[in-house]
Amino acid sequence: MKYFVLIISLIFYMNSMLTAQEQKVSSEFLPSSINFLPLRANFEEGRIGTQLFLDNADLKVDFGATMDIFNFRFPLAESNLSIGIEFMAFALATSFSERRLQIDAADGFFGGHLAYSKNLDNGKVLVRFRIIHNSAHLVDGHYDLSTSRWINNREPIPFTRDFGELTAARELKLQRWLLRFYSSIDYAAFIRPDEIKRYSFASGFELSSDKLINSFMDHPVNFFIAYHFVLKGTPVYAGNNNLMVGLKFGDWYKKGIVFYASYFSGNNMFSEYYKNRMSRLSLGFYIDLF
Repeated sequence: MKYFVLIISLIFYMNSMLTAQEQKVSSEFLPSSINFLPLRANFEEGRIGTQLFLDNADLKVDFGATMDIFNFRFPLAESNLSIGIEFMAFALATSFSERRLQIDAADGFFGGHLAYSKNLDNGKVLVRFRIIHNSAHLVDGHYDLSTSRWINNREPIPFTRDFGELTAARELKLQRWLLRFYSSIDYAAFIRPDEIKRYSFASGFELSSDKLINSFMDHPVNFFIAYHFVLKGTPVYAGNNNLMVGLKFGDWYKKGIVFYASYFSGNNMFSEYYKNRMSRLSLGFYIDLF
């Protein structure tokens, strides 16, 4: 509670200081766009949608959002500093029984971020710092009521990661394309189980263009390719890869609908099964709400 009060006090203090110097700096409450776009191929980002795994018809169901609460604009430096929140979860649906999804496992995330961007002649430099709580759970879809047992005798694992993540990115405007590449490092201050390594590393890129496909109902259509690589110790350090190809209907920086195909290989994205390696093709969609 004391940290929440401290953050709110800091926000109001910054706002009052900036108002006194409004000729140089401006502030905005609930800005209409987000300063640092969520990483497309990183599944630990807030979104609403579903993903169908083609090998067994399981579903990954996403629900959540990322938004900026305050944005501070520095016109002389052509830069922005934003403060935002992130609440999201994704669940594994393994079957459809009695007209309802059977949810086997779920990961939940909540926290906040600071993001900084600076405009350059040919793009932007961006930095984002996130503080996130991540916990994982087995759900009733993994429990057999007829035998009063967990399916396959696999009981829940207490799983928690409270981590800070720092991401640096460069955005380049090319002739027909927009390129963003990035790297990040995160450190988990609290972990369960203890065998999980505290440090993780990631890098990736996103290449998009709204010049290849005609607009749809007066809205641009963006073709994109996104790749995200993560090196995690769960418990041995190993690489996780996620490649996405898709279309976004709507402005790249604003709300819209995304349809994609993806290939993932690495440790299971659901943390209750973090030791299991998997390789999966999938089709999916999600909604950008920012």
